[in-house]
Amino acid sequence: MTNYHFRKAKTTEITPIWEILEQAILRRKENGSNQWQDGYPNIEVVQKDIEKEAGFVLTDGESIVGYCAVLINDEPEYAKIEGNWLTNEDFVVFHRVAISEKYLGKGLAQKIMGCIEDFALQNNIYSVKADTNFDNFAMMKIFEKMGYSFCGHVYFRGGQRKAYEKVLAKF
Repeated sequence: MTNYHFRKAKTTEITPIWEILEQAILRRKENGSNQWQDGYPNIEVVQKDIEKEAGFVLTDGESIVGYCAVLINDEPEYAKIEGNWLTNEDFVVFHRVAISEKYLGKGLAQKIMGCIEDFALQNNIYSVKADTNFDNFAMMKIFEKMGYSFCGHVYFRGGQRKAYEKVLAKF
């Protein structure tokens, strides 16, 4: 039984986190995707995530097996969506989901997204928003599988991205 844990990343963990992101950047390239092929994300982005307490890791025991950035109401580009969000209330947004090469195919991107949804609920927020590149079919499939709705397009660094939202049930 694996013991996965989702928590805030520490500055001492930048190196292993960056290694996971580098693997993911290479995988995107090998899959013929334009995503993450422009020098972003980079190690400075990871450092900023962690400094503003937005960097999160998924661990298996002591090993870091996944990374993402999680923010509350902090994505200015989302205000300029071409389309419509499902809600206009507080939201959690996540970026830079990456899984270690050794842990691919175990459903860990979905595990991280489930943890992000739990994080939102713990903060009394009932909307999770995210975006992905038009050619990141694996991520689009995960959004679909996890009940996210396609809401339109947003733009980052000149590129069009597909925007998704999931409304979480209030208990």
